[in-house]
Amino acid sequence: MTSILSSPDNSTRSIFGKTIQPLVRQWHGPLTDELLRTPGKFGLGQVPIDKQPDATTSMVCGYCSTGCKLDIHLKDDKAVNLTPTVDYPVNTGMACPKGWEALSVLQASDRGTMPLMRDNHGRMVPVRWDRAMSTFCDRFKALQSKHGNASVAFLSTGQIPTEEMAYLGSLAKFGMGLLHGDSNTRQCMATAAVAYKQAFGFDAPPYTYQDFEESDVLVLIGSNLCLAHPIMWQRVCRNPHNPEIIVLDPRTTETAAAATQHLALQPKSDLELLYGLAHILIAEGWIDNEFIQQHTDDYAEFARHVGKYTPEFVERVSGISKERLYYLARTIHKGQRVSFWWTMGVNQSYQGVRTAQAIINLALITGNMGRPGTGANSITGQCNAMGSRLFSNTTNLLGGHDFKNPEHRQKVAHTLNINEDCIPTEGSWSYDRIVEGILREEIKGLWVIGTNPAHSWINQNTCNEILDRLDFLVVQDMYHSTETAQRADLYLPAAGWGEKEGTFINSERRIGVVKKVAKAPGQALSDFSIFRLAAHYWGCERMFADWQEPEDVFQSLKELSREQPCDITGIDDYRMLEDHGGIQWPYPEGCQDVEPQRRLYADGQFYHPDGRARLLFEDPRNMPEPPSVRYPYLLLTGRGTSSQWHTQTRTSKSEVLQTLYPQETYVEISPQDARREGIHPNSWVTVESQRGSVNAKAFVTPTIQPGQVFMPMHYAATNQLTLAHFDPYSRQPSYKDCAVRFSSSHHSPIG
Repeated sequence: MTSILSSPDNSTRSIFGKTIQPLVRQWHGPLTDELLRTPGKFGLGQVPIDKQPDATTSMVCGYCSTGCKLDIHLKDDKAVNLTPTVDYPVNTGMACPKGWEALSVLQASDRGTMPLMRDNHGRMVPVRWDRAMSTFCDRFKALQSKHGNASVAFLSTGQIPTEEMAYLGSLAKFGMGLLHGDSNTRQCMATAAVAYKQAFGFDAPPYTYQDFEESDVLVLIGSNLCLAHPIMWQRVCRNPHNPEIIVLDPRTTETAAAATQHLALQPKSDLELLYGLAHILIAEGWIDNEFIQQHTDDYAEFARHVGKYTPEFVERVSGISKERLYYLARTIHKGQRVSFWWTMGVNQSYQGVRTAQAIINLALITGNMGRPGTGANSITGQCNAMGSRLFSNTTNLLGGHDFKNPEHRQKVAHTLNINEDCIPTEGSWSYDRIVEGILREEIKGLWVIGTNPAHSWINQNTCNEILDRLDFLVVQDMYHSTETAQRADLYLPAAGWGEKEGTFINSERRIGVVKKVAKAPGQALSDFSIFRLAAHYWGCERMFADWQEPEDVFQSLKELSREQPCDITGIDDYRMLEDHGGIQWPYPEGCQDVEPQRRLYADGQFYHPDGRARLLFEDPRNMPEPPSVRYPYLLLTGRGTSSQWHTQTRTSKSEVLQTLYPQETYVEISPQDARREGIHPNSWVTVESQRGSVNAKAFVTPTIQPGQVFMPMHYAATNQLTLAHFDPYSRQPSYKDCAVRFSSSHHSPIG
């Protein structure tokens, strides 16, 4: 298993002058505490002597959903260094390697500094902003005139401030007449959003990070927490209750190695296993009947449904013995404060929504909801995925409203002082449907903002062929070098985190402030400014005349949230957010509770009209592409390190972060399978699926089960193999299961 503490390149690895055995991979411990708290000795965040800071400001980090706060140290009004904020309730003085290097990636040589347009010879040449935006609008309008308004769409991101998301969604749908636009949040959080909305009546995660320290039993499903969210893992390590830490994961991940119980179940058998747990809890009477009767619906039907998921059946399907299953159920029963946590191992599945709801069901039937240390808790991926879910105006109308609801459209129109006829009466196509729309020649123009689908979208080769079919592709990004920007007809250079203002909303619903502490290079502009330019050149800028600054949008979003579960009308302004260490929604007008930790559902009231939660369930689905004689191995994908981020668009710019992670694509394979295939450690192999083949270095490790292999998602090659299949309710891609085979490779990849 590869992380900051281990590498496939050596049987032992010296990191920062210390030798770490390959199977000792807990993220906590003296070495990690040293890294998190005193990174300067390791080359992170060092400042030249002649640039010692003379002022300090602070803002939330722009990488993952943890939402750490960082103190930015300024010299002559320029950011020269950063340190984690000590008194912020999220990270309490810690930062992961990505956070420590957040400023360095702004200085990359491939930053976009001016607009680029493809000329008649296929070359990208610099142009002025006036020509770039005139061409942008003229080409999109021409496509709409010929093929209809819906022939142009946008794909956005969970990594820009909420205010920019809202401006984009409003401009595109109310001003430009686009019907379809989605976010890359679809790739990480759509399953959780749909699961919460169906079960609770609104996309409202119940927890606060303090629950990591309050639980006496933590159950993590498909979550390598110490690698994906190391600061959250530190909260677990500080838990004073000597908690049971239970991990359900096919691989022996860093988190599994540190667990008190690791159930290495067969991939995608988690739904059967969770129903089997419910079966035992109900059969043994280890449930909270009072909570069930007062606060849930459909319990009798649920109990009948799980009746067939006997321990014997679950053992056959999952590979987990009935004795271990009973032991886990008993552990949950004995716990006074049980919390259930999940991330991409659940969300990125062809049956992710029902699996997430199976987790929710366990929390509900055992009464582990609304109390400290409890909850069914989805951990978000990107820094502002929560903002995207609520305010991006993609598949939901602004503020968690519904495009199909006339009252909601009227409210939005009144709040924004626009004509109600401008608001679509139906939701957008999902990301996968937009990509299909290009293939079907229904979508001719695409505007991509702050995301890199040519690397990250499932079944990459086909995706790139589809992108090349577009009549006009516009890419708006910090870097002109991304795989998607290289395919663009028009490139718009955007400012990054630290070069603009706004707010992010983290996993625990905490709203934090982002500030401008550096100037964007050359002619690069904030996304907010680019959207204002687009409104001007399109001719609809009067519609957004009140939105001169990001905080103007924030004030509108407050009104749009009024009387919604995410109501934030009680937050005065950005200054109030800073003064109170961020504020978790909901925070309605008149609210006096500014405590740093606030949970939902303490009163047992959910967001359905009757105030009750729904127990939702159905039979598991068959794996779309199981291993076969021709392709005998199941490929799993996921995060490979805490030092890299998604497609490495930003983190690859840091020399320090690059040294903490193998540069060459690798694949994990079990010793048994390596012997069977004649594969030697560190040899080059070809991994092939029905969609393509890639060369990778073999990392032979007992942390992977026979019949399974693992490749990190950070490498561009990985998604050349993955199968394009999706959850039917959330339309989230299922990245973590497809059939592959091996063959020997006598050369390494080029580049």
